[in-house]
Amino acid sequence: MPEDRRASPPRIQFTVEGGDAGATLAALLRRRLPDASWSDVRRFIDTAKVQVDGEICRDQAVRPSAGQQVKLEPAAPKPRPTRVGFRLVHEDAHLVVIEKPEGISSVPFDRKETNTAMDLIREAWRHTGRAATKSPLYVVHRLDKDTSGLLCFAKTKLGERGLHTIFKNHLAERLYMAVAHGPVTPRRLASRLVANRGDGIRGSTRHADQGQHAVTHVVKTEPAGPATLCHVRLETGRTHQIRIHLAEAGHPLVGETVYIRDWRREERPLLPSSRLLLHAATLGFEHPVTGQPLMFTCDLPPDFQAALAALRTS
Repeated sequence: MPEDRRASPPRIQFTVEGGDAGATLAALLRRRLPDASWSDVRRFIDTAKVQVDGEICRDQAVRPSAGQQVKLEPAAPKPRPTRVGFRLVHEDAHLVVIEKPEGISSVPFDRKETNTAMDLIREAWRHTGRAATKSPLYVVHRLDKDTSGLLCFAKTKLGERGLHTIFKNHLAERLYMAVAHGPVTPRRLASRLVANRGDGIRGSTRHADQGQHAVTHVVKTEPAGPATLCHVRLETGRTHQIRIHLAEAGHPLVGETVYIRDWRREERPLLPSSRLLLHAATLGFEHPVTGQPLMFTCDLPPDFQAALAALRTS
């Protein structure tokens, strides 16, 4: 019975020599794998088994230069698909900061939910060969499921206690980018927020002895067609705070589906968007253990940028 080359391809590593300069990656591999077919070589490259200078290369037509290292690792796992909008922004012994995609919960609401920011972190660890569950993740900071941007978790109890103090005392710098209906001007929005203002939805109350004190600062605005791009700084961090405050001010966020009661009552058309246009763009604080100043920023996601561009030209 003939040997199945596909079941056990050889492992090779070599340095590109001067005489090989100008040859494609596929050709270089074929020269060193006389028993492999061209389709075998292309399959090795397509399935991420080949590295050039330590980086996976899936371009069979690339032409490595003399001195570069080429490696074929048959047992290398196929990379997991990259989650659009997710990246590990910072990690140390006590904390991890990520860019959370829109549509992903910060934490699971029940044991069955496995598509959360915490799961994305563990998946990233697993992909780099680390034990995915060796380091705990303590929740000290949350973003709404429909909000993208910077999100922080603690990895140690010491980090958790320090971050809890930072967020409780409003010592973190949190700047959001939001697109709201109509012309918005810089302003300070303050109220007491309750989980149910009487109609089953979160909102503000006039009773001074109820709810949680919430303050939102709209610090800068830019026209965006029939909407406004707002730079919003959180003084406090309550659930749905920005969404509620801007909606109650007469400017619900574009893509909002919950806090649009007054807007619907007046039969005004909602601007179209495939997502809620709210993004946590800046997060800064002193490291909870070392005291080192930390400041992180992340760009607007492509879908946010596309929606904003469409509004500006509408």
